[in-house]
Amino acid sequence: MLLVLCVDLDDDLGRKTGFETPVIGRESVERAATALATADPEDSDVNVLFAGLHLYDDIEDEQVEVAAVTGTAKSDVAANRKVGDEVDTVLASLTTGEDVRALVVTDGAQDESVLPVIRSRVPIDGVRRVVVRQAQSLESMYYTLKQVLSDPETRGTILVPLGILLLIYPIAILGDALGLPGSTLGVVSALLGLYLLFRGLGLEQTIDRSAERIRQSLYGGRVQLVTYVVALAMLSVAGFSGLQSVEELGGIEAVGVAGALAGATFGAVQWLAAGGIIASLGRITDEYLSGGFRWRYLNAPFYVAAIALVLFALSGFFLARVSLSELAGALAGGTLIGVVSTLAFAVAEQRFPRRSEGEAPQ
Repeated sequence: MLLVLCVDLDDDLGRKTGFETPVIGRESVERAATALATADPEDSDVNVLFAGLHLYDDIEDEQVEVAAVTGTAKSDVAANRKVGDEVDTVLASLTTGEDVRALVVTDGAQDESVLPVIRSRVPIDGVRRVVVRQAQSLESMYYTLKQVLSDPETRGTILVPLGILLLIYPIAILGDALGLPGSTLGVVSALLGLYLLFRGLGLEQTIDRSAERIRQSLYGGRVQLVTYVVALAMLSVAGFSGLQSVEELGGIEAVGVAGALAGATFGAVQWLAAGGIIASLGRITDEYLSGGFRWRYLNAPFYVAAIALVLFALSGFFLARVSLSELAGALAGGTLIGVVSTLAFAVAEQRFPRRSEGEAPQ
């Protein structure tokens, strides 16, 4: 009697389909093969099972049986022992008085390592290794490209520089049309330089996180997004106002570096303070709406105002626009604003503590 023995050393059949092994008989092996093909069409053991069925159907001149035995994914020794035990079970189930010989079907050299274990239990007439016919080089190239395109890290490393280099020709045509034939090298160099800086500093992750926060702010009704845009606009105005103040003084050549710094501060501090107060009010509003408000958060606009008062007076004093007594008053006023706001909101936080969600009021 010939036993067509399909070997699955790492037990893909049992792990992926739940079939109890060994599987004995043509119908049982066919159901197991179909179940494994459904669970994992790319598993090579599917081909082993169907190849065993094909051999079973082709052999007509003698009594034949087909069975599938499995090992385990833990280790080679444990897998070989389990295969040996299942071969014993298969042999015990065969009701025949003839000598049993085996035709072993595997999918590679790893499964064939169990052949000595099988040979110790039943003579082996032959070994059939199942190799799927395919265009290996073409398929390997296809899957390599597919993996490159699906991996964000590899895609950004390879495709972005390649895309920038491919832009050389259209940029050259555009530069020639605009009368700027020498702009191609500069544009491509700038693109490559920016890309290398972003990759080297890891800024792409920062940009992605910032874009995600902006998107959440837009759809989450966060006032902070609007106040930050206004604060950024005021920051731009502050820079312009500072430069204009320095120009009114005659420029850096006339007043020196220290005078220019004082002039820029004197001209910009009001706008900077307004932007800081607006940004802090947006943050306070969002914290209140989200239930995370604390009294101490109200200190922020007062601190900004106090710092702005001190910087305005100090820079004005260096420019001879603020007297010494006015400077002293501004320093005292800024300190007083900071201290009083801190104490006031600390007392408010103690007297009116924020209740946790679901907690009953006192």
